[in-house]
Amino acid sequence: MDKKTKIYIAGHKGMVGAAIWRQLEKAGYTHLIGKTSKELDLRNQDSVHRFFEVEKPEVVIDAAARVGGILANNTYPYQFLMDNMTIQNNLIDAALNHEVEKFIFLGSSCIYPKLAPQPLKEEYLLTGTLEPTNEWYAVAKITGIKACEAIRKQYGKDYVSLMPTNLYGTHDNFDLNTSHVLPAMIRKFHEAKENGNVSVTLWGSGTPLREFLFVDDMANSVVFALENVLPEHLYNVGTGEDLTIKELALMIQKVIGHTGELIWDSSKPDGTPRKLMDISKMHSLGWKHKVELEEGIQKTYQWFLENIHHFKEVKMG
Repeated sequence: MDKKTKIYIAGHKGMVGAAIWRQLEKAGYTHLIGKTSKELDLRNQDSVHRFFEVEKPEVVIDAAARVGGILANNTYPYQFLMDNMTIQNNLIDAALNHEVEKFIFLGSSCIYPKLAPQPLKEEYLLTGTLEPTNEWYAVAKITGIKACEAIRKQYGKDYVSLMPTNLYGTHDNFDLNTSHVLPAMIRKFHEAKENGNVSVTLWGSGTPLREFLFVDDMANSVVFALENVLPEHLYNVGTGEDLTIKELALMIQKVIGHTGELIWDSSKPDGTPRKLMDISKMHSLGWKHKVELEEGIQKTYQWFLENIHHFKEVKMG
């Protein structure tokens, strides 16, 4: 891949998109394109096609999505389904029509059936029912994967889908009403510590198993996919290791230095019992994560502390 290749990163201001931008700059790429949602509404098909006509990107990385945790998915099912399908359909269709040869589509491990065998293999897609609390987002992402697969099959273009496990890291969302479990825990434990180490209440039983990948490692996998022609259309990206939500909570509590009581509210949903990715296909091609979980939590907490003034105005939920 030529370092002057014109690369459009959709969603470049989000946690994942920003990490991809940083990694590409670090790797020496000099022609990166990004537009904020105010500059380009990806839900507007005409605007997206005009953008492609003017900018003529050679590679598209789709890191644009409406994302959130269980609460957000349950509260806004229509938006999670329609916004995500509209965004990705506009990007994929514009890329095809404007002869973009390489497209990297990013999804999520929630595309796999709720009770699929563990670890999750790529071939388990569409073999069972989804987890109800995030099926709207999952259905949207599945349509994106199948669209890229169809283009690959019908037109022979290098369109590939990367499915990361649970992501976290710098520039994460720490709004307790919409954030994922790891950043939400960081904020809860920090604020409890600041308030005299008061108790912290967390959702569920603490027994579900989860896998977490530092966002810079995800970005490195995108660079890897950019610089190599991957032989298949779908790849899992993760660490291949998981831990219980309770173990995660204790690790975060330790990093932050909170010494208060930890309470589990079992009246709240747990979500999928386990979501461990089989990452043997990416490993066989030569990619592997670098940042272990505790180190990643420390990096994320440090960033949170450096940017805490941005979160002060968001009321704790």
